[in-house]
Amino acid sequence: MLTAWRIVKKRYAAGAFDGEGARLFGGRWNSPGVAIVYVASTRSLAVLEMAVHLDRSTLLASFVLIPCEFDDRLVTAVDRKALPAQWRLEPPLPALAAIGDAWVKQAQSAVLAVPSAIIEEETNFLLNPAHPDFLKIRIGHPQTFEFDQR
Repeated sequence: MLTAWRIVKKRYAAGAFDGEGARLFGGRWNSPGVAIVYVASTRSLAVLEMAVHLDRSTLLASFVLIPCEFDDRLVTAVDRKALPAQWRLEPPLPALAAIGDAWVKQAQSAVLAVPSAIIEEETNFLLNPAHPDFLKIRIGHPQTFEFDQR
């Protein structure tokens, strides 16, 4: 079993795995209108992935880390060598959202392993809440998380 982590503001914990935020706003690996849940392979990577998008005042908000577990047989992986040379750019290249969109549309798997744009040797996972195997993903209980205020 693999364990991955999602960090959200406490007020969004109940819907943390519905893909609604990514559906509304899009992300590196999905276009607006496509529901995906972004999770990280470690707690620290989840926190880092969130922190790069926040200003200092937002770090004072209440956050929770939520674990999820899934069998590695539910996972397909992006071929890192096939990614565009500039795949880590901000804002993200549209080609990356096209990869995630196609994965969701084709219902290839419940989980897609993708490299982190922050630390490319580390892994994030995309969860497809519309995939039938999504129900095999075990979602744990939210754990309070506070950013260090230094």
